[in-house]
Amino acid sequence: MVTTAIKERPQVSEPAYIARALQLADVFVARAPAHDRDASFPFENFADLSREGLLALTVPAALGGLGTGARDAARVLGIIGKADPSTALVLSMHYIQHLVMARSARWPGRLARKLARETVEGVALVNALRVEPELGSPARGGLPATIARRTETGWRLTGRKIYSTGAPILKWYAVWARTDEAETRVGLFLVPAGLPGTAIIETWDHLGLRASGSHTVVFEDVVFPLDYEIDVRKPDDWKVPDFTQGTVHAIFVAAIYDGIARAARDWLVTFLKQRVPANLGAPLATLPRVQEVVGHIEARLAVNARLIDSFASDFDDGFQLTAIESNIIKLTVTNNAVKAVEDALSLASNHGLSRTNPLERHYRDVLCGRVHTPQDDATRISAGRLALGV
Repeated sequence: MVTTAIKERPQVSEPAYIARALQLADVFVARAPAHDRDASFPFENFADLSREGLLALTVPAALGGLGTGARDAARVLGIIGKADPSTALVLSMHYIQHLVMARSARWPGRLARKLARETVEGVALVNALRVEPELGSPARGGLPATIARRTETGWRLTGRKIYSTGAPILKWYAVWARTDEAETRVGLFLVPAGLPGTAIIETWDHLGLRASGSHTVVFEDVVFPLDYEIDVRKPDDWKVPDFTQGTVHAIFVAAIYDGIARAARDWLVTFLKQRVPANLGAPLATLPRVQEVVGHIEARLAVNARLIDSFASDFDDGFQLTAIESNIIKLTVTNNAVKAVEDALSLASNHGLSRTNPLERHYRDVLCGRVHTPQDDATRISAGRLALGV
């Protein structure tokens, strides 16, 4: 085990699901290189997560789940993210949806209970499908091109969604679309996966997070029930973002990229202890310059740990948080994670960029944090406008 200056707060009684997550992480880390190389989806990881009850982590206890809040969910995602961030990313989107269902007065209770029951009983994942080729991220504004037409027999959906994380395994899509009504409404519709007219186009061939299955999902006049409308409103009513969605998204994304940085740190420490250059006659770990760089990495990870833990705890405790705060947490943690891995590469040199070593994969994965919604420029502009009152 790697020794580090960063210690988790002592737990009087560690929840059993943390131990189960750690055990699964040992299995997932062995599978991750092959899934990354082949860009193959880790179906077996989700079968394992389901067997251990971890797919239902954020499902309310009253509905058969474990009923955890953001703090413990972030801990699990950090553990899984350190082993296989692609798996963690899919898992995080699923966790977010169930937290939103549990807290939102707008989610139809019947649908929330149905999805909760299915998640407790098996592998039944859900994610929101929002991003489109023309629209980009909805966080940037604009109406979706995906259209839901209301008929006497049901909704009929036509559109194309890109970056649909977990597409190969999802059982449910929460699709961001607009209606074709005289007075347009915009919002989420719950669409079962695999309906006639639905196709998954395997477009995900990315630098990092290659096993996340973030493919394109196409809907061609797909029919689903009228009462599967989740939350559809006038466009202006969406100007205030969903608080739960935005906050836990920022926390969970931060936890995943922090996990990647910790995996890089662990590999580096082992490398530096074992690498003995002939001209030095001692491990690289004995050099003051090396110790200083590793100290910089530790400092960044220590800040990350405090930010994620305290912010998630504040959310669970009902403190009044803001979207700007959430986005700044994501920005700070992900940039610390990227810099930590870059520092690790500066010490590992060519060894770190060799595909025979996991640091190369960690570097590719962590870079995705810079473009993961909310993007850094949007966060800085929003924070600047707020400070300037413009």
